[in-house]
Amino acid sequence: MSRSGQRLYEKAKKLIPGGTQLLTKRPERFAPNQWPCYFSRAKGVDVWDLDGNKFMDMSFNSVGACILGVADTDVDAAVRTAVDAGTISTLNCPEEVELAELLIELHPWAEMVRYARCGGEAVTIAVRIARAHTRRDKVAFCGYHGWHDWYLAANLGEKDALDGHLRKGLEPLGVPQSLEGTVFPFHYNKIDELRSIINEHGSQLAAIIMEPIRSEQPEEGFLEEVRRLADETGAVFIFDEVSSGFRLHCGGAHLLFGVEPDMAVFAKGMSNGYPMAAVIGKKSVMEAAWETFISSTYWTERIGLVAALATIRKHREHRVHEHLISTGEHIQKCWRDCARNAELSISVHGIAPLSHFSFECDDSQAVATLFTQLMLDHHILACPSFYATYAHTSDHVEEYRRATQEVFQILQHAISTGTVKEQLKGPVAFSDFRRLA
Repeated sequence: MSRSGQRLYEKAKKLIPGGTQLLTKRPERFAPNQWPCYFSRAKGVDVWDLDGNKFMDMSFNSVGACILGVADTDVDAAVRTAVDAGTISTLNCPEEVELAELLIELHPWAEMVRYARCGGEAVTIAVRIARAHTRRDKVAFCGYHGWHDWYLAANLGEKDALDGHLRKGLEPLGVPQSLEGTVFPFHYNKIDELRSIINEHGSQLAAIIMEPIRSEQPEEGFLEEVRRLADETGAVFIFDEVSSGFRLHCGGAHLLFGVEPDMAVFAKGMSNGYPMAAVIGKKSVMEAAWETFISSTYWTERIGLVAALATIRKHREHRVHEHLISTGEHIQKCWRDCARNAELSISVHGIAPLSHFSFECDDSQAVATLFTQLMLDHHILACPSFYATYAHTSDHVEEYRRATQEVFQILQHAISTGTVKEQLKGPVAFSDFRRLA
């Protein structure tokens, strides 16, 4: 197994705070001292580490960014053409208008579009626009919405306010204390929690922002009631589709539920790994973006726009979301069947394209670490999560099923004999946010 990646990561921890740029990609979250850490190249669902070892990615798959699979031929060809034509100049590129028209075509309720290059900043733009439109400050939210001050301010008052939405143990260091009391969390399908927020802060709410779906289906009437409460209070209703967008539908998942927001935010799945994000919305709300200051040089570069156009068009032509749903359903069935055959207790959750499972046993995090370790022996990148891509085939699913069946049998024996930690070749993976040793 590769050691070059581990050696480079030891160097990285001395040069880069936290070791990586993204919390989700920290090797300590998978199998400390064993995870390959770095890739030399990737294509489809195949990843090669620094020593040339090839792995099949049956885990986060670029953390959901490459919805078609890494280095999709059609998207990359469009990008190469754009690079040859020049990616940025003093003038604007026409693809800005072309992509805006396409996004509005997919979402007929929307009328205007602004761009960014990643999900967190796009959500922050949406919140800024909502505050500018309403001339109010406070925000009610449900789910994960990035790393920016407006969001992490939830932990200024109650240190565990974000535990059910983000990661446990996140200190809001660096977030101005003056933001305390400006954001309020409520849980999915818990409409009474939102009503309580509105009873106390309704006249001051600039926005209600939430993911339309994440790990569970909306209960009957839940999204409709959130929409009604937003109208009643005058708050801007925002759907964060950074994760859910293009997984269940060609466009926003909210289109399946018949509930129209005032704004929606997209990133990740819209451009297949190239940095791109968009905020779409109703004209009456979006025009406030011109009254405040929202501007950045690299929001005008051409590559992200071209990649998004190519990705969305291919997505629509091939009905990619149907493949993502089917693949995810097969993986969820694989987990259940393999667990039943091994007499192993697990819980499966999440929408099919973004599937997760958890071990229901003592020291479940150690068991999850051993699962990843044993799957690495099969040259499979795996964890208790699976993000489907268009590049995943039935052969990939079958190879994963065979390995999972074997590994689940080993896990059950290790649990029953109390030897899980003895079999680990390194520490137990982190399940929360913590400093590196």
